[in-house]
Amino acid sequence: MSALLKSTWTVFRKELLDALRDRRTLLTVLLSSVVMGPVVLVLLSVLVSSMEERAEARELLVRNIAAAPTLRNYVERQAWTLSEAPADYEARLRARTLGDPVLVVPADFEQMLARGEPAVLELVADSANTRAAAGSRRVERLVEGFVREQASLRLALRGVAPQIVQVARVEDRDLADPAARAAQLLGMLPFFVLMAVVYGALNAALDTTAGERERGSLEPLLCNPASRWALVLGKWGAVAAVGIAIAVLSAASFLPGQWLLRNDALAALFRYGAYEAGAFVVLLLPLAAAVAAVLMAVAIRCRSFKEAQANSTVVVLAVSLAPLVSLFNQEGDAPWFTWVPALGQVTLMNRVLRGETLDAVALLSPVLVCAVLSAVALAYVARTLRSAALK
Repeated sequence: MSALLKSTWTVFRKELLDALRDRRTLLTVLLSSVVMGPVVLVLLSVLVSSMEERAEARELLVRNIAAAPTLRNYVERQAWTLSEAPADYEARLRARTLGDPVLVVPADFEQMLARGEPAVLELVADSANTRAAAGSRRVERLVEGFVREQASLRLALRGVAPQIVQVARVEDRDLADPAARAAQLLGMLPFFVLMAVVYGALNAALDTTAGERERGSLEPLLCNPASRWALVLGKWGAVAAVGIAIAVLSAASFLPGQWLLRNDALAALFRYGAYEAGAFVVLLLPLAAAVAAVLMAVAIRCRSFKEAQANSTVVVLAVSLAPLVSLFNQEGDAPWFTWVPALGQVTLMNRVLRGETLDAVALLSPVLVCAVLSAVALAYVARTLRSAALK
């Protein structure tokens, strides 16, 4: 047993030093983990600030506003700015070069208003143009306010109290706490951390298996008196160590990254401290080990590094698509999510961002699945190396 541990430690140190000497691995570690957190948070700040600026702009694009002085008066009293829409507004909305919906006023709007007839205001948007579609609801609320005001004036002229026709009133009550709203906004963070771990371990796993075979150094290594399991565990330990290091750096990078937040609302909602970073690391450790083992199992049969890269895209694709299951499931998080690698980690990390406490039962299923996955993949790698040594 001591001989196995000693040989494993020797292989582990050799593979880890080789991985650290590889500039590509180091560059991947730095770019994908250390820089990722601040970059993602800065982009989020820019996105949220842009959305707030658009919401506060209160600009209304109108065609033929000259035909509706009453509507103009109401809109300007609400502190909105009226602008004439360009003549080619439909083409520009389709081309997404125009980011606001256009309100089209009929030529006889004021006459119909005077006769007490319902006038039709057309709100033109393109549902494929997300910016314009997002602004439609704000314009609808503005026009609804104008309609209510006109209805109240007509009732008042006829001596009828407007409250008589108001059967009920709807008031919004949001049950989400600040942590839940922040988790909805920051739901992409677990996915970025997850993919950083996968891409960080990818190069080391391929280099220690297919890379060694391509360089011709795998066969001499198999002639070494060390046991196959010592070679497999040493290589796996080095690859997993790289993945775990990236997991730690990625989770920790969001701590200083908070200082770069330039949006007050986002800074108030973003609650990411030492507990969240520690929980992320705990959730990612078993996955990093499992991903390292699976990538080695995929690459061990490949004759070249390039072939291994092509085959490993299946693993990367599976890990990147698994979290999308939660998006397509409209019934919320299902209990079986935690039994699916990658999906379980993202689900639990989102719970952490929502402020929920994770118990041992919640952690058991992803740890168990990753342990089984690692054992099966490593057994396959050991069997493949044994076969290669006999040839």
